[in-house]
Amino acid sequence: MSGYTVTYFPVRGRAEAIRLLLADQGASWTDDEVKMEDWTAGIRDLKKNAVFGQVPRFQDGDFVLYQSCTILRYLARKYGLSGSNEQEISIIEMINDGVEDLRLKYYIFLFLEKEANKEKFLAELATQLGHFERILSNNSKGQKFLVGDQITYADYNLLDTLQCNLDLSPTCLSGYPLLSGYVERLLKRPKLSAYLQSEGRKRRPITPKHK
Repeated sequence: MSGYTVTYFPVRGRAEAIRLLLADQGASWTDDEVKMEDWTAGIRDLKKNAVFGQVPRFQDGDFVLYQSCTILRYLARKYGLSGSNEQEISIIEMINDGVEDLRLKYYIFLFLEKEANKEKFLAELATQLGHFERILSNNSKGQKFLVGDQITYADYNLLDTLQCNLDLSPTCLSGYPLLSGYVERLLKRPKLSAYLQSEGRKRRPITPKHK
């Protein structure tokens, strides 16, 4: 056992890309699920002790980290998923920042706009997806990963974000053959596929709004 613990609410949310990475790398971890009412009430002092008052919280033995992308980068360094040279490392960081922009737009729409301006959101989503289609086309003609020949932490983050948008609009990738094939390839990775079929994954909604 690795001794990893992921502390988060009983949803996929900002912890899911971390879980995807761990599962695909064959790592074991414990999900420490916190009910929102317990978090708000200060049970176990989790919110008080969180560096920025937020989760996910990630524990590796006695070492504790917060902030989802920091956790992803930490694990990427441990498992060799952060690039093979300084240029690759920087490009992966750049792309992951782009993934975060895509994720933020999804959350703003989901939580703030509340189905208002959905047509506008989907039009802007198409533009954003086009950026990632071009990124894929520049690496092995879109037949491998975002960067290089090996999967990186940005791939797990993008996969999770794309799945969120596919839940909202199941046809959003129909005009993007490279992205569609990319998602299909990643979902067929044996360890990742096993996790996606697990009861833990299936019972967790994307966000509280999906209950």
